[in-house]
Amino acid sequence: MSDIAVETLDSASVAEAPSGTAIALVTLALAVGSFGIGTGEFVIMGLLPNVADTFGVTTPQAGHVISAYALGVVIGAPVIAVLAAKMARRTLLLLMMAIFAIGNISSALAPTFESFTILRFITGLPHGAYFGVAALVAASMVPVQRRVRAVGQVMLGLTIATLIGTPIATFLGQLLNWRAAFMMVGSIGIVTMLLIALFLPRDKVEEGASIARELGALRRIQVWLTLGVAAIGFGGMFAIFSYVATATTDVARLGPEMIPVVLALFGIGMNVGNIVGSRLGDISLKGTIGGMMALNIFIMALFALTAANPIMLCLCVFLVGCGFTACPAVQTRLMDVAADAQTLAAASNHSAFNIANAVGAWLGGLVISWGLTAAATGYVGAILSAAGLVVFVISVSLERNGRTA
Repeated sequence: MSDIAVETLDSASVAEAPSGTAIALVTLALAVGSFGIGTGEFVIMGLLPNVADTFGVTTPQAGHVISAYALGVVIGAPVIAVLAAKMARRTLLLLMMAIFAIGNISSALAPTFESFTILRFITGLPHGAYFGVAALVAASMVPVQRRVRAVGQVMLGLTIATLIGTPIATFLGQLLNWRAAFMMVGSIGIVTMLLIALFLPRDKVEEGASIARELGALRRIQVWLTLGVAAIGFGGMFAIFSYVATATTDVARLGPEMIPVVLALFGIGMNVGNIVGSRLGDISLKGTIGGMMALNIFIMALFALTAANPIMLCLCVFLVGCGFTACPAVQTRLMDVAADAQTLAAASNHSAFNIANAVGAWLGGLVISWGLTAAATGYVGAILSAAGLVVFVISVSLERNGRTA
């Protein structure tokens, strides 16, 4: 890691090294927030028919609220990171969680479909900024050789949300009303605010912090290349995940009752990948990113070739979920290459992931519309992973040649 990046992390740390208990409590508070955001982002997918019935629209029309949230993430992450350049990180985290909590509670009370859609857009705005700043705070509290693990612990809330939070909120929404699910998510946001207020020490604005300095990240080619790795390379994971239910029933010929099982395998894979990737990233940051991108090419091609076999389908879906292994490392690399403009870069990572989600789902749907089966999304994933690997190789090559700005 560059000396500038080390100095930036050190300046963000508290004056005295925090104790292990203090670090654990702060990490817990941040992870609860990521759990709430993950639950809120994905729960709508299982409740679209309920939302459609309430507002008298079709299910495809109701799906526009998913796009509205994603658009909020893409726009909100860089804009908030820049505008809040001179704000203390603790204050910014509390503000982001307040917007998130109010947005979800207001979503639960939305009187019309139009207002619901607007509120989902607003609720998505703090998503990327929260994750970016939370990652910076977590990394600043531990030694340099444990940064990726700290970032992974914050992201663990997101991966656990796919396995536990979303199913519980979906069940609650179907049992009572979809509005109850969003009230639950909003409550998690309030709990997160209380935990951050209690456990995260007050910090000062970094010396020299300014909008101009944050915008400086946009002049760094390594920031753009690393964001490209996320936006392109992880599109394959979303291409497969978006149509995994179709692959389960139409390709593997399993009953609809197996869809939750297959989805759970994907969630388990994400959690395993996050835990393993956090440790591998501290050993070799670049090796973890490049190695996982290369492995994803093989795994996704294998999915395309073997999805008709129920056992292989389940195995490959689990391994595709394990592709999350590279995510903490990519987040940490963004902090490194951004030098003194870390907030914008770290927050923009989640904009890149939402772009990957949109691109992957679109390309996956495109090949299916051509008459191919859902297994063909594996080929889409392999191609996107290969493209992401090429971008990463270019990034590393330029870095070795000293062309970083």
